[in-house]
Amino acid sequence: MDFGQVKEILDLVNQSELTEFDLQMDNVTLRMSKNTSSQQISNQTVLTDSETRFNEPVRKENIQKASSVFEEVSNSTPIAEIVADGALVHSPIVGVIYTSPSPDQPAFKKVGDKVTVGETLCIVEAMKLMNEIKSEVDGTITEILIEDEQVVEFNQPLFRIA
Repeated sequence: MDFGQVKEILDLVNQSELTEFDLQMDNVTLRMSKNTSSQQISNQTVLTDSETRFNEPVRKENIQKASSVFEEVSNSTPIAEIVADGALVHSPIVGVIYTSPSPDQPAFKKVGDKVTVGETLCIVEAMKLMNEIKSEVDGTITEILIEDEQVVEFNQPLFRIA
């Protein structure tokens, strides 16, 4: 039984005067029950949970909590981290690293190459999408911490730029 068949059965039971329905076929058991108690809905505005939260007054302590959480998250996973030996460029995603645009072309960058902000350092393939990793700092590549076609983790250091 596929989803379309289940949906069709739901529609049929919903349109009928049945209050309960049970079906057992092969390894599928389907049980439906309509709420039969009579309910009157008043002409009031009903707020969803998110609408209720947005209508609550803003409290100073909630702003301070949100602010500290934001600072903690934004400072915890930088793409380029400044360290004593230079800046570390981290992978923003999990995927396979490619150091050149294609197998028959030279690497984007090698140790000793100068880079400027916005220059492509490598490509990370994730879910068949090619994501260019660009430099966020100016400098010289002092260390390449990955190899071509290596699987990298989120926030894994890729390059050191001094």
